[in-house]
Amino acid sequence: MIVFYFCITKFKEMDNPRERVLNTASLLFHQQGYNSTGINQIISEAKVAKASFYQHFKSKDDLCIAFLTSRHAFWFSELRAYTQDSVSHKQSILAAFDFIIHMNNKENFRGCSFLNILSELSKNQSAILSVIQSHKNDLRRFFTEILGEGLLAAHIYLLFESAIIESQLFRSNELVLQSKEIVNHII
Repeated sequence: MIVFYFCITKFKEMDNPRERVLNTASLLFHQQGYNSTGINQIISEAKVAKASFYQHFKSKDDLCIAFLTSRHAFWFSELRAYTQDSVSHKQSILAAFDFIIHMNNKENFRGCSFLNILSELSKNQSAILSVIQSHKNDLRRFFTEILGEGLLAAHIYLLFESAIIESQLFRSNELVLQSKEIVNHII
């Protein structure tokens, strides 16, 4: 069974139909992908009425935006918690790569939710694309805040992104560990 850290904020009550829909969609998008998950399946597994679904989300794309927004908040909260105790720039960057390993182990090498959904988008889904771009811009900013403007921060960002993708592709943390060795040499 895949363990998936729900990107949704901790809910006080799971009786709320919106929360059940969002949690169910999060799990299904993670397990099956965005395009393979239908609204009827989400409604059925969340145990909500169709009217309740549409009361909270105008469309599947709106639900996807809510999912990605929640995932963004969760992911950055976890990344910052993972790196907060670092005493140097280098340790912060290395801890960020350790965070990839942590997430791979917790989520069974599912990779980046944002890039997974990006690969399924049509050109007409610009609102979802905008949320994905915002997430990636925030990640770039994360590295820039640590390392300053310039090529080094861009290099680390690209290395980080490729480590996520390659670890998902090969279902291994080996390339994440190699990325950490590269970081040790360039910082």
